[in-house]
Amino acid sequence: MTDLKYRFSWDLLGNIELGRPNLGPTTRLEIYRLMQFTLRDVLEKEFGTEKADELFREAGYLAGKEFYRHMLGEATEFGDFTKKLQEVLKEMQIGVLRIEKADLTEGTIILTISEDLDCSGLPEMDYEICVYDEGFIAALLESFSGHKFEVQEVDCWCTGDRTCRFTATMLRE
Repeated sequence: MTDLKYRFSWDLLGNIELGRPNLGPTTRLEIYRLMQFTLRDVLEKEFGTEKADELFREAGYLAGKEFYRHMLGEATEFGDFTKKLQEVLKEMQIGVLRIEKADLTEGTIILTISEDLDCSGLPEMDYEICVYDEGFIAALLESFSGHKFEVQEVDCWCTGDRTCRFTATMLRE
């Protein structure tokens, strides 16, 4: 593996209290989306839509692993994990998580995230856009369970739904 100049580390988030004593830890959602969609535009022009989706999913996965490690901690029961995740996502104003169905024996979960950062309030399009979230959710579930998951967005604000719905399927090895 090559030595990366910007290899992710939680330290890259910095000391926000020190660095932003007046503005604090929050910013407007438009700025987050400006960064997300301009980056996506550049990646898509450079590499194509499929590769851009793959890169966004991979970035979401890395973020989910780190988020679990630094923001959630260990949980042994699925109920405890989801409760803590719901609390942190809401507290950090990332979105409102709801588990619609969870069959851990079968390895299937259906969940929704409302008021999410990525697409709530965007105009309708004919495709789902939350591929970053797919990776993020897959990493959270894997971090909790120790099993890999494939996560697919099946409903999106951008396709006319008013919440983003994801199916998560445990990959059998």
